Amino acid sequence: MATLLRNLRPVGRADAIDLAIGDDGRVLPPGSPADKVIDAGGARVSAGWVDLHQHVYWGATDISIRASEGGARTGVTTIVDAGSAGEANFHGFRGYVVEPSVEQVLAFLNIGSIGLVACNRVSELIDARSIDVDRTLAVIEANRDVIRGVKVRASGVILGAWGMTPVHVARKVARVTGLPLMVHVGEMPPTIEEILDVLVPGDIVTHCFHGKRGGNLLEDPALFERARRMQAEGLVLDIGHGFASFAYDTARRALDLGLKPTTISTDLHARNIGGPVWDLPLVMSKMLVLGLTLEEVVAMVTDAARRAVGEPVCDPYAPGAFARLTVFDVADADLTLPDSMGRTLRLDRRIRPRLTVIGARVVEAGSNLSFAAAGDAF
Repeated sequence: MATLLRNLRPVGRADAIDLAIGDDGRVLPPGSPADKVIDAGGARVSAGWVDLHQHVYWGATDISIRASEGGARTGVTTIVDAGSAGEANFHGFRGYVVEPSVEQVLAFLNIGSIGLVACNRVSELIDARSIDVDRTLAVIEANRDVIRGVKVRASGVILGAWGMTPVHVARKVARVTGLPLMVHVGEMPPTIEEILDVLVPGDIVTHCFHGKRGGNLLEDPALFERARRMQAEGLVLDIGHGFASFAYDTARRALDLGLKPTTISTDLHARNIGGPVWDLPLVMSKMLVLGLTLEEVVAMVTDAARRAVGEPVCDPYAPGAFARLTVFDVADADLTLPDSMGRTLRLDRRIRPRLTVIGARVVEAGSNLSFAAAGDAF
């Protein structure tokens, strides 16, 4: 059964388009007959949104949510789990999360073998026994269709006295496998300078605007210029909002100085889905109100995010393309939302998803903020 989506306005284009999608989930040529018609009423459309940082190994880690909670129901077509699983438990992640999910689910494999089983209660990086390089390499080779990088959490509360060693090991594994390294940055040690020393183009710094001492890219002019230069050479600066990793004042100052993030992501998990994060469209809305254009915001969760995980970037409306699309509005709003530090920002506009298209499936979309207010269970 073919479905026709009528009266869509692609981001960055003035003209409206109609899109027909076949029962095989692929975009049909213009004028193709359809059994079902959905009138979008002039809503905007883009390639499907990619959230580069979530935790969706529900039931296997104590912070993870179900993929559905941060996925299609909030406009997201592709979820990238950022290190919930390590080599010792990735087989379960693939079988119980990746394969049954409506969304495309990809992953950064945690360099710590146990992943985030008991996040911040039992560190995945206690000592040398926490990493098994041979097994990690074997799991990556057996799952390259899903594993798109290596993840290491490089902040003092995780590494303890072990210092930079896990970061160097993760960098080595990423280099051997030809994959990017995603580094969680936070409170020192190590300092952000030590971390930048080991990163190469294509690697990802997540929580780039957290504002904490020792990991703040805006702490001194030399560090700021270094970050800007490395981003120009291909380093990915990712928002990774999280429960404790995004500060409005840091983000606003960075934008004022001309340092924009490469990608926008949520770090969505069980401890922030009820606030201060809620979902990707609200984090996108925060960045829109802070000063990014709509075109920039959308590019950061589509083309830039897909490049970061090695996914091809192509015309999402071309006949034959597998349909991954997000239909949304930019609506007037009167919301006051917190960052991770408890500071607030008034949003007079918000990005509000309406439909998520994944193959032949069309899902009504909304916000976890609204779902929570309505009493829906997460």
